[in-house]
Formats: sequence, C-alpha cells, structure tokens
Amino acid sequence: MTANPPDHQKDDVNLELTLRPAAWNDYVGQETIKKNLSLLIQAAKERGEPLEHVLLHGPAGLGKTTLAHLVAREMSANIKITSGPAIERVGDLASLLTNLASGDVLFIDEIHRLNKTIEEVLYPAMESRSLDIIIGKGPGARSIQLELPPFTLVAATTRIALLSSPLRSRFSGGTFKLDYYTVEEIEKILTRSSAILGFAITPEALRALATRARFTPRIANRLLKRARDYAQVHKQGAIDENVAEKTLELLGVDHEGLEEVDRQILSVLINKFGGGPVGLNTLAAAASEDIQTIEDVYEPYLLRLGFLERTPRGRVATPQAWRHFGKTPPQTTLL
Repeated sequence: MTANPPDHQKDDVNLELTLRPAAWNDYVGQETIKKNLSLLIQAAKERGEPLEHVLLHGPAGLGKTTLAHLVAREMSANIKITSGPAIERVGDLASLLTNLASGDVLFIDEIHRLNKTIEEVLYPAMESRSLDIIIGKGPGARSIQLELPPFTLVAATTRIALLSSPLRSRFSGGTFKLDYYTVEEIEKILTRSSAILGFAITPEALRALATRARFTPRIANRLLKRARDYAQVHKQGAIDENVAEKTLELLGVDHEGLEEVDRQILSVLINKFGGGPVGLNTLAAAASEDIQTIEDVYEPYLLRLGFLERTPRGRVATPQAWRHFGKTPPQTTLL
C-alpha cells in the first residue's frame, strides 16, 4: 500500500498548480500560438465540435502542459493526462481511449517516446475515432473495432525530430513551436508569481532573477521560490536585489545565468580541447554528462547566449565563452 505524501510535499504540489496560469490573460508570452489556438477553439465551439488534434513542441519548461490545461478549460472539457513512456502496451492506450467521454482532451506529454507499435494503433483513433484491437494469437486471432467518442489529442514533445512523419501529419489542428521568453516577459511572470506567493519583490530583484532564468518560466519560478526561502529564513520582509544575488550565489548561478554544468562543459571545451572543435560524444565523456542531457538541457542556452557554436567538425567555444572565463580567445578559434 502506498503511503500518503507528507503535508509539505502536498503543499509544494499545490503551490506549483497555483503558479500555473488558469486563464489566457494570465498566460504571458507565446502570443502567436495563443491567437491561433483561440481562433481554433472559438471555431470549434461555434460548430459544436471538439478541437482538432494539436501538437506542441519546444524546450522543457516553456508552458506546453499549461497550454494543454488552458485548451481544456476554454473548451469546457475534462483533461486526462499521461506520457509516452507511461503507455507501455496497446492495452494501456486502449484503456485511456475507451474511458474518454465525448469532448474530453487527452494530453500525452513526451509523445516522441511512444512505442512505435502503440503509435500505429493511435493513427485510426486520431483519424476516424476507431480503435482496432487484435484478440488472441495465432490462427484463432481476430480483430475487433471499437468506436471512440469525439475527443481532442494535445501532445507535447521536446524533440519533434524524433516523431515520425505519419504521426506529425495527423495533428490536423496544427503544430506549434514554443520559443524562449524575453527578459521582460519573465519579469511579468515573476511579478504575478510573487503576488501569489505573498512576497514583495523590488524591480532590481526582478531584473536580477529574470536575466538569469535561462529565458524559461519554470526556472524563473524556481529561482523566485528559493529567493523567497532565503528572505524568509533571514527575516527579510521582501525580496530585494541583495536577497536575489545571495540566492543566485548559493545556487551557483553566475551573472550570465550559467550553472555549474554549463561552466563545466565550457571549461572542458576550452581547457582540454583548446576551444574545439570537438565531437559531442567526446565532449560528453570528458564532462561526465549524458549526451542527451547536454543536447536538450544545456546546449540550447549556451547556443542562445552565443557561448557555443555547432560546426560540421564539432562543438566550438566562441570568443565570448573564452572571455567569460577571463581568457583571451586564440586567433585560430574556428566558428
């Protein structure tokens, strides 16, 4: 029997749900996507039909799950949530689909990790609202077809390149890419979150946290909550610039928003390989990091900052990266 989580864990979960926007007006950024989804939702509601299937992709922490919740809310529909790795057998998918009510939203996170056999069963469910199941094995096996209620599939992925073309083409409502946020948008998110947390924050502290949140709302809210903890423990009535800086220092976040692993990757690239170029496999081994983690978590931010370049021969540290470590970049650095 599974034990109930401690009260403080429940509080953390409730807090995360509270910080998540519950209405379009509270959702900051991604304006083009919001306008497109609003149009799709309004048209579907006027026709009395469920929203067409939607695919959301982009780096982690940018609001894909939040958008799925908002879609369900705007459609006045229930939302059922699962993930690609959680659907291990065809029976798991069949159970999910047959338990949907008319108009429900099914949200599948990390859909690129869906088993290919299960993916093929999903095709007719998305296209014709039918589920083909084979019962039995060998000569006695037979196929039955189950009719499914009208539903909307909202899927999310951080690695759209791993999705098959047949699956991508079946998202008739559209495929939308979430991009990184601006510092100004992150400041708006932090302003709203600080009000919900009931902790005042100065404009200087807002800027300090926003500029080092890696352009990502999830990370921004994490930094804000740690700054609140620091202010609370040190009996500060508000989060000011000093509290923000002390918090960032404790977390190992420097003035460019780089964390320990970011600096380790760049340090290895510069000190061991003279700035590169070096292959990703070699870089990952030297930095003692997983290849996929470097590609999905750290590399996008380093590329956006202009500290890293991808070349046909491998990864290269830019002159900006050299200067960040107080070093003079060599004239022969390849970009």
